[in-house]
Amino acid sequence: MVRRRLSTVDERLNPYSWLAAIVVTVIGGILRIVNVDRPKGYIFDEVYYPTDAWDMLQHAVEWDEKTNGPAYVVHPPLGKWMIALGEQIFGNNELGWRIVGAVCGTLMVLITARIAYRLFRSVVLSGAAGLLLALDGFHLVLSRTSLLDIFLGFYILLTFACLLIDRDQRRTRWRTALETGFDPAKHRRPRFGFLRAVPWWRLLAAFFLGCAVGVKWSAAFFAPFFAILVVVWEVRARRSAGIRRPVARGIVGDIGWLLLSGVVTTVVYLGTWAGWFLTDTGYFRHWLADNGRAEPPVLGALINLFHYHQEAFGFHTQLDDKHTYQSWPWQWLLLGRPVAFYWNGEGNCGAPSCAAEILLLGTPLLWWSFLPALVAAAWFGIARRDWRAPAILVPVVAGMLPWYYYAIADGRTMFSFYLLPAVPFLVLAVVYVLGAIMTPPEGLGPEKSDRQIVGAVVAGLYVLLVAACFAYFYPVFTGQLIPYEDWSSRMWLGPRWI
Repeated sequence: MVRRRLSTVDERLNPYSWLAAIVVTVIGGILRIVNVDRPKGYIFDEVYYPTDAWDMLQHAVEWDEKTNGPAYVVHPPLGKWMIALGEQIFGNNELGWRIVGAVCGTLMVLITARIAYRLFRSVVLSGAAGLLLALDGFHLVLSRTSLLDIFLGFYILLTFACLLIDRDQRRTRWRTALETGFDPAKHRRPRFGFLRAVPWWRLLAAFFLGCAVGVKWSAAFFAPFFAILVVVWEVRARRSAGIRRPVARGIVGDIGWLLLSGVVTTVVYLGTWAGWFLTDTGYFRHWLADNGRAEPPVLGALINLFHYHQEAFGFHTQLDDKHTYQSWPWQWLLLGRPVAFYWNGEGNCGAPSCAAEILLLGTPLLWWSFLPALVAAAWFGIARRDWRAPAILVPVVAGMLPWYYYAIADGRTMFSFYLLPAVPFLVLAVVYVLGAIMTPPEGLGPEKSDRQIVGAVVAGLYVLLVAACFAYFYPVFTGQLIPYEDWSSRMWLGPRWI
């Protein structure tokens, strides 16, 4: 019984699970990388980040060409450094701007498939999760555009993947200890060697979380939610192992590692500002000295950076200018106001009037499944006491709830692409429900096999319909020139999508 309670995914290599993950990743990669240099020129906010990235290659910090001095920017440097990597390899052109984002978007497909396998222990559901993300227009557009959000989503997903592996390894260690004679009635914890006792995957998660915050500060929203998940998982592992007072001992036992994780995240975040620290030209780099104040080594630089952060935070809190494509969080899952990244009505498409658009729009059939999937996942989690439901739902809440606060509290200008870090978890919620349909509860007798067949057919048809929906909207995800009537027929919500 204890072994079953502490069971995890089989750590041995399952070639079929990897084959499924690689196949869907190849599909996602082809969609994201092929012709990523089209359309030509900057689209939407590419006027900011690729130019900042190119300047960083020359000066190590963002630069204002008009004043020939440091530029004032309000996002940390790491996302721009990643764009700069592509520019360093391929040059200051469309391929250089976009290639690293396309690669990260492709890797997110792979990571999502592997997370799904670890959650559901199913090759079919693992492949379905990766494929659904690969066929999401919202994720596709952001993967093919040189914005910061794809890097933010990439690092958040890596953080969660590492925490999930950490959970499984910790439970495996408890199970192994019990099988080798550990008595929870006599001892608080088994004696592990130092190398085995250190939660390396948890510390790696802290590293990736620091990278995520180094792309956009909104990554910090996930930190308390992930910390709660870690503590709850550790408490449940101790309870399953028969440890007395698992809550108190779980919290006390993990508080040190959580604090160390916070230190790792902070150090990594500061490391993303290396270009600012190692030069004298960054904005506010010598703010203390410029204002006639003493600037001691190291501490002075940290104070100057803190002042920079105060100014940038003030900018964000006062960002309430109206924008044509702004939207509110309660509109996002309903696709209430997508963002037009690109528009061109010129060219020959074989019709009197043509249109080419890149619209940041989720694949409608998939996205309109998210809300019912979240409700169903919450229900299954409660009814079946299934740890996987909160594991999926908590990152969704972390990726959405703070934006509701800012929308209600100060009416900040915001856009649907802020949701990107939550999208893989929304896809996992859909797959979780598909899995529940395919695997009915025990005790149904002969009816179970019939329900499994019906469930598999329903799930398969759903994925096929999502694929067909994606194919239909593909021209407006990639800016293909099509007859205006064909473009108009895809604007299902009329003015809301125009």
